[in-house]
Amino acid sequence: MPVWEKDGFFITTEKEDLDIGVIHQFLNEESYWAKGISRQHVEKAIRNSSLCFGVFKGDRGDGLVRQVGNARVLTDFVRLGWIMDVFIIPGYRGRGLSKRLMEVITEQSELKEVKKLMLSTADAHGLYNQFGFMEIDKPDLYMLRRKKENVNV
Repeated sequence: MPVWEKDGFFITTEKEDLDIGVIHQFLNEESYWAKGISRQHVEKAIRNSSLCFGVFKGDRGDGLVRQVGNARVLTDFVRLGWIMDVFIIPGYRGRGLSKRLMEVITEQSELKEVKKLMLSTADAHGLYNQFGFMEIDKPDLYMLRRKKENVNV
């Protein structure tokens, strides 16, 4: 069931509706944060995520539906949530879909009551600022453990 619907687009949190091929292609070939990721790892990440948001173009009724965007979240639904793999494929950018996706995630989903939502971005600060995201005010409180071969993640 769609969480949001307008102008021939809809957003859903049904994992069964996700097009793994579209998600894998974007993350593997076009993203800066997961370039080279295997399809198996994409499937595992989706399976183990608390919530996944798919942005689609088309009407389910006529069967002509194409996934054009994505986001997934790990969370306990109380204190912390981590938003990742947010994208709109290039041919559909500039239509307000990333804003609508972030609005659904932060204001219309089960995440609206989570105390801290976090994410990481190299180039979309302006988008996320509109939804209350800001630079970490005490970065010395946060630590990171990274596998050596995953220096870009």
